[in-house]
Amino acid sequence: MENGGAARPDGLTPSETLKAGALKARLASVGYIAGDALAMALHLALRLGRPLLVEGEAGVGKTEVAKALAAVTGARLIRLQCYEGLDAASAIYEWNYQRQLLAIKAREHDESPDETEDRIFSERYLLRRPLLEAITEDEAPVLLIDEIDRADEEFEAYLLEVLSDFQVSVPELGTIRAKTVPHVILTANGTRDLSDALRRRCLYAWVEFPEPERELAILRARAPGAGDRLAGQVIRFIDALRREDLEKKPGVAETLDWVAALLDLGVESLAGDPESIRASLVCLLKTRSDRDAITPEVLARIADRAAA
Repeated sequence: MENGGAARPDGLTPSETLKAGALKARLASVGYIAGDALAMALHLALRLGRPLLVEGEAGVGKTEVAKALAAVTGARLIRLQCYEGLDAASAIYEWNYQRQLLAIKAREHDESPDETEDRIFSERYLLRRPLLEAITEDEAPVLLIDEIDRADEEFEAYLLEVLSDFQVSVPELGTIRAKTVPHVILTANGTRDLSDALRRRCLYAWVEFPEPERELAILRARAPGAGDRLAGQVIRFIDALRREDLEKKPGVAETLDWVAALLDLGVESLAGDPESIRASLVCLLKTRSDRDAITPEVLARIADRAAA
């Protein structure tokens, strides 16, 4: 992290270089339990000032990486949610046309056309969208470009200028260069292949479903109300459920939702109350085929082994 920033109450400033182990511990302190590989990738991205592309199955905590990093550094989080049809007007900038029209009307008899054009195409009438906003912050923010693979390939051409030189070209104003270099996290779920040019500009991390020990640590950090017995049973159940032939395997977010549902239903152990457990599967099974695949017999088998 090469840019300055105000000190946090704990003495950490955004400009400090965090060692991978220290970064992992700091992430844990805000509730994000990162694996060693991800912590190292984040550390190197911060140290080298490079964007980090994070890929993995839906629900493994990719978006939370950026949120946790912002919490650790005290930086502002700016999020660009990608979708099909995303364009420069939504992601980078657009002009405030209504305000421009009002400005033209208010002074249509007081200035020449050239003067009007110079006035209305100034930064005063520029609407900064997430990419432009991120590079014009006085202190380096965390820029989350979420689900980049949902955007069209054409959008990557706009994005590459920002990621390569951290500048934006506005024809009416010229080139706007970054005041500070944001800490960029891109996430992708594998909806489509990303371009080689985009991948070359990023460091890379693949986030797996967490191993049981790490998911248990996540559960204890995020759902402290679950007792040790129930928490251990839940983790064993989820691990076994992911081994079934499911269309959509439950992620960490689903695990946390399920624990919250079990606690709300008063379930203290997976060894009893099969009706409540069955009802609570709405938190874990998100397609009809997956609901059909986990029959009462399959559920009983998994629950009994998890509770043993």
